[in-house]
Amino acid sequence: MTASRTVLFALIALPLACFSAFFLIPLITVFVASVTSADGAGLTFGNYARILLDEYHWSVITVTFRLGILTTLICLLIGYPLAWYLVRIVKWKSWRRFCVILLILPLFTSNIVRSFGWMVLLGRNGIVNESLMGLGIVDRPIRFLGTEAGILIGLVYILLPFVVLTIGNALGQIDRSLEHASSDLGAGPFSTFWHVTFPLSIPGVASGAIMVFALAVSAYVTPALLSGGRVTVLAVLVFQQYSTVFDFHYGGALAVTLLSFTLAMIAISSRVSRIGAR
Repeated sequence: MTASRTVLFALIALPLACFSAFFLIPLITVFVASVTSADGAGLTFGNYARILLDEYHWSVITVTFRLGILTTLICLLIGYPLAWYLVRIVKWKSWRRFCVILLILPLFTSNIVRSFGWMVLLGRNGIVNESLMGLGIVDRPIRFLGTEAGILIGLVYILLPFVVLTIGNALGQIDRSLEHASSDLGAGPFSTFWHVTFPLSIPGVASGAIMVFALAVSAYVTPALLSGGRVTVLAVLVFQQYSTVFDFHYGGALAVTLLSFTLAMIAISSRVSRIGAR
């Protein structure tokens, strides 16, 4: 009995130690730095007042969360049909496996490499502009780089697999007999999907949306590279304070502000998804 308790304690203590060392202690350090003055005089909320009472910071917050929300919505609009295709339409397991491999293969490549690839594709002489002009859709190159649209394209490409995998898993776990029963009771395909399939897949939709939103608002590499410094998001501002200005107190306040707003948005979306699933 003693040996089993020792093993159980070790299994619990190791994850707790890793969580404390790599997440809890750094988070506390950042928070303490955010509420202390640079001269060490004591506690202060001046850094937060500087953020919340300044119009520039609110514009950065607005851009950050606008990109996060748009990225999440576009990923859901594209990811749900794609997940449906992989789970419900594809009959050959080998083809489904191949599609899943193609979907997750970019995840094994660094975000830096993928962002540089989009810089080439979205440039004035890139493939995207050359194709649009060749098809006669536009008569001059569109400026994607340095705009929110370019950042949005890069974020959607990078984060789309997370939505497809979570929704696909939720669709795969739905009992098909419930859909058959709905059809037997006279419901059409659309009614069955809207009243049976979609509500049962909401947990997967919510999980994918939360994951994509959290990753999008905290992204640094993609906005920094695709914006060329013309569009500033909170993650870029935090990085600048830590790596260039070396103002750890102000940078800590920015980081805590980003975390707080993100957790608030996630809590709201989780609450809405639970209400919708009832």
